[in-house]
Amino acid sequence: MQIQTRPTDFLLIQISWPAGKEPAPAGLPATLQQNALKMPGCDQPLSLLRCAWSAELRCLYGYLALPGRTELDAADLSPIRDALASATPEAADVRVSRLECVFEREGHSIGGNPTAHYVVEMDPEDGWMPEISRWYDEEHMPGLAAVPGCVHAWRMLNHDHGPLSLACYDLVTPETMGSPSWLAVRATDWSSVTRPHFTNTKRTMFSVI
Repeated sequence: MQIQTRPTDFLLIQISWPAGKEPAPAGLPATLQQNALKMPGCDQPLSLLRCAWSAELRCLYGYLALPGRTELDAADLSPIRDALASATPEAADVRVSRLECVFEREGHSIGGNPTAHYVVEMDPEDGWMPEISRWYDEEHMPGLAAVPGCVHAWRMLNHDHGPLSLACYDLVTPETMGSPSWLAVRATDWSSVTRPHFTNTKRTMFSVI
């Protein structure tokens, strides 16, 4: 069997719970950190970058940072998935994905305390990945990062449990997204060209925990 490694900067942990069995979100960061095992090629445990909870989806998104970019195979994720599944026995599903960071920028409000974590996931329509990536890198992500209330912005490629593109923003408050400057970045001509070519789009507002 051919092993297919991918450049990996972060691991995305997605844990969902069935209705009526939601955990106490405040305890989830400690659960992730306690199970942040060493990965092949890493000489130290992973560190918890962000942990966020969606009450609507009953789902946790946690980001574990590797000490440096590492080539990982999907099979390398099994130990941490098994450890997390054991630590959260009532969870409906536990997923671990390799994330490759393709954009990162400190926001206008760097140093602020984020309370919200906004995530946009999507698969580009066939043939549109180069144009959408250029729009993200040159206009959209820099523009949103510069909005007051945005603390940090990243875009990742999810090599395991897609959609492929994951753009995420730490925000001082969810209301940042309704500000005139945020809406202006979303309403550009280039945005109108690229956004119709998003498929499998998921937009989720999480609470930082």
